[in-house]
Amino acid sequence: MDRFPDNDIISLVSSAPRHDLAESVGPNLWLGELLGPNQAEIGALQLGYGTAAGGAQLRAQIAARHGVDADDVVVTVGGMHALFLLAFTLCGPGDEAVIAEPAFPLARNTLGAVGATVRSLPLNFDAGYRLDPEALRALLSPKTRIVSLASPQNPSGVAIPASTLRKVAELMRTHAPDAWLIVDETYREAAYGEDSTLPSASALGPRVVTVASLSKCHGAAGLRVGWAIVRDAALRQTLVTAKFNTVISCSPLDEALAATVLKQGEHIVGARRRHLAHNLGTLEAWVGRHAARIEWVRPDAGALCCVRLKPQVYDDAALQRFQAALHERSVRLAPGPWFGDEPRVFRLGFGLATNAELAAALHCVGQALEWASA
Repeated sequence: MDRFPDNDIISLVSSAPRHDLAESVGPNLWLGELLGPNQAEIGALQLGYGTAAGGAQLRAQIAARHGVDADDVVVTVGGMHALFLLAFTLCGPGDEAVIAEPAFPLARNTLGAVGATVRSLPLNFDAGYRLDPEALRALLSPKTRIVSLASPQNPSGVAIPASTLRKVAELMRTHAPDAWLIVDETYREAAYGEDSTLPSASALGPRVVTVASLSKCHGAAGLRVGWAIVRDAALRQTLVTAKFNTVISCSPLDEALAATVLKQGEHIVGARRRHLAHNLGTLEAWVGRHAARIEWVRPDAGALCCVRLKPQVYDDAALQRFQAALHERSVRLAPGPWFGDEPRVFRLGFGLATNAELAAALHCVGQALEWASA
């Protein structure tokens, strides 16, 4: 029995084309630049089991970045592990879960895999992917156990305002009192340049759980370190037990390297924010030059956004020509249907490439746009 449906997004962890604009990360962090004077400390690390909750130093560092206690943090094997454990412990057959879509497909799949009835809260391009709390209220019921949101969202990079999240929490208390609000904040710190960092939703109340990782903002996806911030002691212990029964602990080596990343966090994230701002400016200018053919929703944070081919310019045949032209030019964009979006929408990742590489890739996309619409 296939509990997890196939999705072509798995291609992102296979071989990459020359111009990969489907990725949602910034530049990868190099191990050598991270270690520096810390090599002796890492070399002295014993490779035994870690703790089920996660190392005390790492949890303290994560907690400090969110304004919570270290005991509120459960370290997981990436953010997806946290989302899976939450679904596994909170939902089962007969329960309902609500997820805002388009969404990272694995976040939805894990809810269905545990037997929950998944109800979709549609977000759409024309509304700028803004969440309507009243639309959510219609989906809530006493059977709801999870409301799963992301802020900033994947694939759009659009953030949910704090006022909207507060309204969501209020509606859940009234219409789904046994539900937990899960907010994926993986891109929260990936602001642009000197923009303010979005506030964490972890302060909204004891039935709010936030999830994040080092994969996107810090360029350390290979460490496979994520976390859940859980203010409810009973749920936190349940997650620690579930983690122990699935992976026992995270790798102590990964946790030690993660602590080193966070120790240098302001330097690492600051450099990436400047890089993202530079690339976003290049992308915005490119969108303006092709405004007759495409439109976009400007992201609030993160290394990704949604671009749409204008329907009046690209019929189904033209869309197929565009996709073929991308392939010929060795360019990859992430198709909207990967995330539950419309076929003319693409997730465009602008963070992985250097500015020169991004400009070259966008030039190829522009050529494909012009050729397909001729």
